[in-house]
Amino acid sequence: MVSSISKPSIPSTTVPQRCTGAYALIDSLKRHGVQHIFGYPGGAILPIYDELHRAEARGDIEHILVRHEQAAAHAADGYARATGKVGVCFATSGPGATNLVTGIANAHMDSIPMVVITGQVSRAAIGSDAFQETDIYGITLPIVKHSYVARHASEVARIIAEAFHVASTGRPGPVLVDIPKDVGQEECDYVPVEPGKVKLHGYRPTVKGNPRQINAAVHLLEEAQRPLLYAGGGAIASNSHSQIQELAERFQIPVTTTLMGIGAFDEHHPLSVGMLGMHGTAYANFAVSECDLLIAVGARFDDRVTGKLDEFASRAKVIHIDIDPAEVGKNRAPEVPIVGDVRHVLEQLLHRVRELDYPATPGKTSAWLERIDRWRQDYPLSVPHPENTLSPQEVIVEVGRQAPHAYYTTDVGQHQMWAAQFLKNGPRRWISSAGLGTMGFGLPSAMGAKVAVPDEEVICISGDSSFQMTLQELGTLSQYGINVKTVIINNGWQGMVRQWQQAFYGERYSSSNMEVGAPDFELLAQAYNVKGMTVRDRSELSERVAEMLSHEGPVVMNVFVTRDENCYPMVAPGQSNAQMIGLPKPLPHLGNDLNCPTCGTTNEVGHKFCGECGTKL
Repeated sequence: MVSSISKPSIPSTTVPQRCTGAYALIDSLKRHGVQHIFGYPGGAILPIYDELHRAEARGDIEHILVRHEQAAAHAADGYARATGKVGVCFATSGPGATNLVTGIANAHMDSIPMVVITGQVSRAAIGSDAFQETDIYGITLPIVKHSYVARHASEVARIIAEAFHVASTGRPGPVLVDIPKDVGQEECDYVPVEPGKVKLHGYRPTVKGNPRQINAAVHLLEEAQRPLLYAGGGAIASNSHSQIQELAERFQIPVTTTLMGIGAFDEHHPLSVGMLGMHGTAYANFAVSECDLLIAVGARFDDRVTGKLDEFASRAKVIHIDIDPAEVGKNRAPEVPIVGDVRHVLEQLLHRVRELDYPATPGKTSAWLERIDRWRQDYPLSVPHPENTLSPQEVIVEVGRQAPHAYYTTDVGQHQMWAAQFLKNGPRRWISSAGLGTMGFGLPSAMGAKVAVPDEEVICISGDSSFQMTLQELGTLSQYGINVKTVIINNGWQGMVRQWQQAFYGERYSSSNMEVGAPDFELLAQAYNVKGMTVRDRSELSERVAEMLSHEGPVVMNVFVTRDENCYPMVAPGQSNAQMIGLPKPLPHLGNDLNCPTCGTTNEVGHKFCGECGTKL
């Protein structure tokens, strides 16, 4: 069983002492609060693992031995998402390092704080095509926030302190530290660098928003009749859920989230309209198509959210709040750009609202909220109950009903979208690969999350295709007794690929059927000494879910579901969010209340100028 390590004690002395680069590394990690490392040893990193062995013997740090380095990166990623702390993973040089690349790219796309330590061949051998030499520094340059190569043992403490600072401040992201083998063995005068003592010239993320822009945002909020809050992953990273709720309730603003932003706002709240975008709720997509003010907080206007970009919130003024200035205006030019940490900016904005003491106008958005409620009633998310089999949606709903407060991880595909639609998650309790869309992410990220929060329920929602990409991590679960529950939504296909082939490729199902060669997942789990279960019938679903949740140890529950169920609503590529397919009734006319500000004439959806007087709409 994974032990619960108490926070390492940090020596108060900073007097130089003679030690190896490997000691400097492990001690620096301990000083930065690292309690768990996910990794896999190999030749170039053995000096570091030798020092790690001593640290484990002292109870300072626990190492989790994964079965593949990709899983080490995903586990560190899941650990970071569940806690907000920096996740740490190790791998050796060459193939060990390159096996981390997918996990590093995944963390980079989703802005997850990680420090990635790789072994490297000795300094004298670098550039000679030595055994297991790859330029992991160069390979990962486009997918990291920053990179280091430690050239001397005396640099290690500073590099690690800088790596943690860079990974966790500003827009978070992965930082790579490549350490040649002989640097780990080399002795130096070790001077620890304590957390928070790092100053990097030229690196100073903007945290507070510009006061003039704050005032401009408050003015737009006061004017808006149909506002919409649009929360992304930055809202989670900044821990701003309470500020978002206060802003939404004060101005009675409906709230939609991206896949990364799930949990930033209570989805049981009446102002929640769920996720928007390609597989978002119909009412969220209609709302973003009709709003007159869009407040984007920690979101980057991703293509899976916007659909046809020039028709996304085309009638709205935009306030865009993000800590990364490169994201503000990248895809959509906002009327009010605000660079800063989401939580700090929202606190400033709320403070300014209180200062100005605007009179309350509780009914200002009532017509807008009523309209959204009509869409919610007319276009609800549906849970099919087919006669002879289970639907994927009802499986996910039942798991969510019995484990409403669990941490959920997912793989990628239809099951991911259904989980996003039907599970109601709190902050940091939704862990999913969004930007990169990495199949195989679910199980190892759940492993990392469970190590991070051992007293919480952690459930992985996977698909039969995704699960097979990292199923070897059942061995890690078994070795350490990591109590992760995995639910496989098994339809025998690469489900989302099949859906696209059906919709857009003339039902030519090229290489997407997974039936032939599929393992018996129950027996597979048992081979790893993990409890396996199989569910085929609705009558046993509730009982088997309860059995899974009550089991003390990891479980794999394989659920056979409807083979050809599609994930709806769906915004087809190149279409606007208001043009969804798979809805239960015809699309509504969205232009009834979009009257010309000059002459009052009602104009059809899509018109950019009034047909009566020519005023720009």
